[in-house]
Amino acid sequence: MSETTHDSAVAMSAPPSSDEGLTPAQRAQKYGLSQSGARPSLPAYVRQLWDRRHFISAFASAKLTAQYSQAKLGQVWQVATPLLNAAVYYLIFGVLIGTSRGVPDFVPFLVTGVFIFTFTQSSVMAGTRAISGNLGLVRALHFPRACLPISFCLMQLQQLLFSMGVLVIILLGFGQIPTWSWLLALPALALQFLFNTGLAMVMARLGAKTPDLAQLMPFIMRTWMYASGVMFSIDLILKGKHVPQFVEVLLNANPAAVYIDLMRFALIDSFTSAKLPPHVWAFAGGWALLMGVVGFVYFWKAEERYGRG
Repeated sequence: MSETTHDSAVAMSAPPSSDEGLTPAQRAQKYGLSQSGARPSLPAYVRQLWDRRHFISAFASAKLTAQYSQAKLGQVWQVATPLLNAAVYYLIFGVLIGTSRGVPDFVPFLVTGVFIFTFTQSSVMAGTRAISGNLGLVRALHFPRACLPISFCLMQLQQLLFSMGVLVIILLGFGQIPTWSWLLALPALALQFLFNTGLAMVMARLGAKTPDLAQLMPFIMRTWMYASGVMFSIDLILKGKHVPQFVEVLLNANPAAVYIDLMRFALIDSFTSAKLPPHVWAFAGGWALLMGVVGFVYFWKAEERYGRG
């Protein structure tokens, strides 16, 4: 009886806990706790991506190597695929439809357009599946999810660089002499890579929420290709036709067409500055900056939701 009374007295005299009356959020703040999987601030997110730059590069290289590992020709398909596409387009558009008329150096013109548009097309398609196609990796490991679309775009850039070696051989074979203007291909590719990465991030977020989007994208990309002057000259097609002014503006400001025109201007002697839309470098830089920033922020805002549900 006396022990019970003593214990009750001790319990009644004990000071109240300092956590009483605190909300869960206040307790977490008091003890320095943070929500698991919470979205970091934008500067912190950029730092995390920079810290994982070696992972991004290694992942892109591994994916590129594994892409054709089951094919007997292996990495040859990196070059053979766009070349076969160019051959088909030449037969249909250049020979049968006759879009080669009035276009000097049509084969270099066509192959350059196919290779450069394929870079954007493949980046967008890979970005659409970047999250939805890698849910096991997303759910198993903690890392900035932007690593995935960036890695896939870097993979497509590496693949394009392989193709550029063949493009140079084609250019030389059709009488194009290397000049200082060829160096303009480097900033053009850098701007296109930034644009592709931003667009891939937008598509990665949309594809993570709606996986069926990946089935629709080939039709969208094919329509975009036909509007980008890959197989024909936009100027020649519009010449003598009474189209609304805004249609002509949209075709010339089309980002895919802008980057294709820049590469043609850099590599093909007969594609002079007179064939470029006005302020084409401003268009190229503006599209790259706009899509790069908007795509990155748009993707980051859903960081904590990827791989859940």
